[in-house]
Amino acid sequence: MKLTTIQIGGSELAAVAVGTGLIPLDTVNRLTGSNWAVELLELLKRDQLAGLQAWFDGGGKEQLAGVEAIPYAEAVIAPLYRNPRKIWGIGMNYVEKAVELASTPPDMEPICFLKPDTSLIGPGDAIVLPAISERVTAEAEIGIIIGKTCKEISEAEAPLYVAGLTPTLDMTAQDIHAKNPRFLGRSKCFDTFFSFGPYLVTLDEVGPLDALVVETGLNGEVTHRNTVANMIYRPWYIVSYFSQMMTLLPGDIIMTGTPGSALLRDGDVAECRISGFDTLLNPVKQ
Repeated sequence: MKLTTIQIGGSELAAVAVGTGLIPLDTVNRLTGSNWAVELLELLKRDQLAGLQAWFDGGGKEQLAGVEAIPYAEAVIAPLYRNPRKIWGIGMNYVEKAVELASTPPDMEPICFLKPDTSLIGPGDAIVLPAISERVTAEAEIGIIIGKTCKEISEAEAPLYVAGLTPTLDMTAQDIHAKNPRFLGRSKCFDTFFSFGPYLVTLDEVGPLDALVVETGLNGEVTHRNTVANMIYRPWYIVSYFSQMMTLLPGDIIMTGTPGSALLRDGDVAECRISGFDTLLNPVKQ
C-alpha cells in the first residue's frame, strides 16, 4: 500500500494510492463507515496503519475501484506529515564495493545526527540556500518511518515496528561542517534541509532491501548510485541501534545514509531516486 498527503481546501489529508489516482481517507471513511484517522501522522499514532492495510489488501482495493479518485497529475502533494518527534540521520554508511565491508572494524558505530522538524519540507517545496553558507549539498537516502513505539528491540524485531519506507533528501552546509567536525549538527539543521515523500510505501511492496538502488540526482542526471547491499549498517540494524538509546515513536524518521552528495546552486533541482519508488524532487533557490 502507498500512502501520501495531499492539500485539499486548506487542509492536508492522507490519501491512498490506487490505479487511477489518490483517494483521501476521509472519502474512504464515508464510503465504508470506517473511522481511520485522516492525517497520516495521527494514523500512525493511533496504530491504525496495520488495520487499514489489512482492509485494503483484503478487498478494500477492489471496493475503491469504482470510486472517483483525484488524478495523480492534479493532486497537490504535501509533506507526508509536519511534526515528527525525531528526524535521525547517519553518515558515511556506504562502501563502493561489497568486498570493502569485510574490512570494516567490528567496533565501529554509526555517525549520528538529529534534524529539527523546522527543517522539514515536502515534494516540490524549495530548498532555500542560507546566506551564511556558500556550499550546500543534497544527499539522497532511504527514509525509515517508525510505525509503533519501541525500545531496545533486536534487529530481527525491527520490521515489526516500521510503518514503511520513503525517499528522503538530506541537505548539509558543507563549508560550515568543514570548519569543525563538531559542527555536523549545525550544518544539518537549517530550514528546508530535510525533504521526504512523496509516498510512504509499506514493506510488503518494497521487496528485498539489499536489492534497492539509491541514487542522488541533480537536474535529471544521476550523480551517485549505490545499493543497500553495500551499506555498512543495514536498515534494521539502524532501527535497533537507535532503539537501544531512546524510545522510538510513531512517525519518527531515520535516514540511512547516502551514496553521495550533489552540490546545489540556485535554480537546480535535487532528486532522490530509489528503485521501485516515485522520485522525490525539490527545486533550489537562493
